[in-house]
Amino acid sequence: MKVTTPVVANSLFSEQDIYLFREGNHTRLYDRFGAHATKKAAQAGFQFSVWAPNAEKVSVVGDFNHWQVESHPLHRRDDQSGIWEGFLAGPALGDSYKFHITSGNGVQEKADPFARQSEEPPRSASRLCTLDYSWSDSEWMAKRRAVNALNAPLSIYEVHLGSWRRIPEDNNRSLSYREMAPQLAAYVNEMGFTHVELLPVMEHPFYGSWGYQTTGYFAPTARYGSPEDFMFLIDTLHQAGIAVILDWVPSHFPADGHGLANFDGTCLYEHEDPRQGFHPDWKSSIFNLGRNEVRGFLMSSALFWLDKYHVDGLRVDAVASMLYLDYGREEGEWIPNEHGGRENLESMSFLRSLNEAVYRDHPDVQTMAEESTAWPMVSRPTYMGGLGFGMKWNMGWMNDTLKYFQQQPLFRKYQHDKLTFGVWYAFTENFVLPLSHDEVVHGKGALIGKMPGDEWQQFANLRLLYGLMWTHPGKKLLFMGGELGQRREWQHDESLEWHVLQYPLHHGVQSWVADLNRAYRGQKALHERDFNTDGFAWVDCTNWEESIISFLRYGKHRDDTVLVLCNFTPVPRHDYIVGAPRGGQWEEILNSDAEHYGGSGMGNLGRVEARPIAAHGHFHSLALTLPPLAVVVLKPIMEGERSS
Repeated sequence: MKVTTPVVANSLFSEQDIYLFREGNHTRLYDRFGAHATKKAAQAGFQFSVWAPNAEKVSVVGDFNHWQVESHPLHRRDDQSGIWEGFLAGPALGDSYKFHITSGNGVQEKADPFARQSEEPPRSASRLCTLDYSWSDSEWMAKRRAVNALNAPLSIYEVHLGSWRRIPEDNNRSLSYREMAPQLAAYVNEMGFTHVELLPVMEHPFYGSWGYQTTGYFAPTARYGSPEDFMFLIDTLHQAGIAVILDWVPSHFPADGHGLANFDGTCLYEHEDPRQGFHPDWKSSIFNLGRNEVRGFLMSSALFWLDKYHVDGLRVDAVASMLYLDYGREEGEWIPNEHGGRENLESMSFLRSLNEAVYRDHPDVQTMAEESTAWPMVSRPTYMGGLGFGMKWNMGWMNDTLKYFQQQPLFRKYQHDKLTFGVWYAFTENFVLPLSHDEVVHGKGALIGKMPGDEWQQFANLRLLYGLMWTHPGKKLLFMGGELGQRREWQHDESLEWHVLQYPLHHGVQSWVADLNRAYRGQKALHERDFNTDGFAWVDCTNWEESIISFLRYGKHRDDTVLVLCNFTPVPRHDYIVGAPRGGQWEEILNSDAEHYGGSGMGNLGRVEARPIAAHGHFHSLALTLPPLAVVVLKPIMEGERSS
């Protein structure tokens, strides 16, 4: 076969590109690296570029040359950048390809790190594509700043695309991106969620990793369709008024042979020393964030999804594993930083640079950190010394709250501090309250299974848990299936248990979550000051004997006020006295014990009058019926509302 010499003069790199690449500040490397359709001397083809500084030879192999190694060699740039490039005439859209790399450590074929499309696993080659899609979400893009604002209601529905809904009659296959688009948009709107968060859609070889072992940092998984199909899904959600957050994993990557590991025969993307470069918990490779070119690769990946896919936010996975050098390691298994400490200074620098770049170029999106420790100022600006994230998952609240709910009600009074402690630090970060996929896997069981008591009490407890979460300061996140009260632990290769909705208690939970979302979005007191101490005040947090708490939530204007009471025992409380900040009538806007949700139907007949009798530091008080294992939410009726 004839050898085709690549035309290097068609390079996509300017001197400025090379400078920024080597400096680690190039955030659009996807426009330069990879395979790009172009023309040279009226010939249509593709310009290929790859970083492999320690390679001796690099060539492109694929469908277009019958995978012949010597057919299409690339040329090494002479500027010490380590970049190999060349223009090839002949390849066509849809062709599969890899880079054939020869080094002192042997030969290997690697997928393109910047590929925008991959073959469907278990095949592992990259595919040539152009991302040719016409967006119809301009109205959404113009208004999304308000939807993502810190004072806006953020209620996030966390979804694993492969198991949300399947088609049993078609070999139990998953929905495609295009099949899912109208169904997911309609359901999320029906349920009242504001955002969808997708477990990693970036290409991954092992389906059972749920996407958290990523190989294709610029390619949506081909399991459900093409890149344009995934764009259609996002576009459809946007047109339905729903924001899209993607999980993104810059902490580690798998060691699959076609991936980033030992890319050019050396540890290029990962640390060479296993005390820094091997993750003992996940058996994966850790990015070398001290290498500028690797920082640029990851920053370009983050910006790529925001630039090209109109994504509204990124949730950064496993931030704690990035911040601590001894994460998951015993003494002697890690290397201290230059000051002798356990903090990963390179990761700190990278995360700050990442967030600065994201908010510089897309000030209307949000980044969120899954950070499980007490690392300070995760969601504070970098100029204040923070990491620069917009929000942080509140893992402490989640752990304490679930431990409390797992207690039998008789013994909950001895765990009362688990309910109240979270408020003491609730405003130190911009918190998201997560009941995520992590709580319903690996033998942990479904949320309903964590609840004590008989069937009725279990569902009452679950509704109470959700009521507490939706009225507590912080944005909300619920993993799919939680709104159904499904009993089976999440299975990534099975559909959600949609059939349980035929049963009243399950349907009641779903209706309760939908009504919580509507109240959360409609009542400014429940979202405007989620991150401000002025938005919350205890009425009574000391009634541990009866396991009851009561608190007020405030919007920016004091007229926007709600009163929340939670009874964590199956004993109804009649004529329960609670202080109120104003007199007049109060409307019961939420009651998790309503018969409609599967409750006993106890309540306050819709309204109750605040009497001029002082209680809990207020000049007025309410005498209420607190249903068993229930949350009740009331708001004052203003003069205009009363007269109408």
